Amino acid sequence: MLLVLITGFALSQAFRTVAAIMAPPLQQAFALTPQQLGLFAGAFHFSFGALQLFMGMGIDVYGPRRTVLAVFPLAIAGALVTASAQSYAGLIAGQVLTGIGCAPAFLVCTVFIARSFPAERFSTVNGAALGIGSVGLLMTGTPLAWIIEHSSWRAGFVTLAACAAVAWLCILLLVRERPAADEHRQANVLQALRGYGELFRLPHTRGIIALAVFTYASFLSLRGLWLGPLLIERHGFSLVGTGNVALAVSLVGMAGPPLFGRLDPGDRERRGWITGFTLLCALVFAAMALDLGAFVDIAGALAIGLLSGFIVWQYADVRAAYPARMTGRAMAVFTMAMFLGVALMQWLTGLAASAAVTLKVEPYGAVLAAIFGFLVIAAVAFQRLPQPPSAGKAADDPAQSAA
Repeated sequence: MLLVLITGFALSQAFRTVAAIMAPPLQQAFALTPQQLGLFAGAFHFSFGALQLFMGMGIDVYGPRRTVLAVFPLAIAGALVTASAQSYAGLIAGQVLTGIGCAPAFLVCTVFIARSFPAERFSTVNGAALGIGSVGLLMTGTPLAWIIEHSSWRAGFVTLAACAAVAWLCILLLVRERPAADEHRQANVLQALRGYGELFRLPHTRGIIALAVFTYASFLSLRGLWLGPLLIERHGFSLVGTGNVALAVSLVGMAGPPLFGRLDPGDRERRGWITGFTLLCALVFAAMALDLGAFVDIAGALAIGLLSGFIVWQYADVRAAYPARMTGRAMAVFTMAMFLGVALMQWLTGLAASAAVTLKVEPYGAVLAAIFGFLVIAAVAFQRLPQPPSAGKAADDPAQSAA
């Protein structure tokens, strides 16, 4: 059942990275500015992230299967709306619908893992799920570039809509809810809402959110938005050549989460390693900002694809920081922060690129330098803000922990 649920996550991965390959033809078709392109890519992530609290509540009250079956059809509809768009507003509307439809896609997998596997296996299984689900990234590399070049960008969105429909049908036919004896399934809507207030009162939630906003956003802003324009405009790559690089980055990205899942240092040391890898990723973006040549930019993109696998440790950190009864809501808040962060970073980097053009500065250097700054700020906040209870001792009484 986990593998079937991952099919929905794989399509979500495809939809959230589609802008990297779609950017050049969309810029040509609709005369989009860098700022508009950033907003187009960010619209998916804003609607995706904004719905996470409700998705977590739905999963806790109604279960993963019913939640994803009820919402995922909007992703299919959104892709078709985007494919038929005749204006920039139509593109944004389609992206918003798709983001809403994909909102529960990975959260249902994470909660399923947290409830179905022992705590010591969480990082390993979650990392494997992230790696398998990253197959969706492969779709928005060379295959999508080939479809666009041989047909049109509209055909690309129609193809993704068809794949999403197949994934929804597989979930409908093959996933069955297991009867739950714990309080997750006993909860009602008001209890779920009160649970979010309880979670936000915990002081260590602030540090977790501060880091979540920028880590995954840095990878997805590169792979999901700026990689294509950077290679085409900075280095003169073709669309298929760009797709080949995106495919390579995706393949490396698939290996990252399972690798880091197996290398999880455990609750006691995990936070220090998370901070270190955040700063290491920041240094890679700084090197790419210097425009040292195509080799450095491609190597940097590949390095970010691999190193970003450490994000699986953040999921383990969230799981360890809260009691089991808050798992669904804690994961929802964490996922919300990640994808609102993606929307925010893609919008801000779009502003940075537009400002650079106005100032007659190379725009992609400004974009990459901005991402470097965001990651440094995130790492400092994660270390300086209140820490959760000591390793392996996430309190069962959040109010006591807050006190």
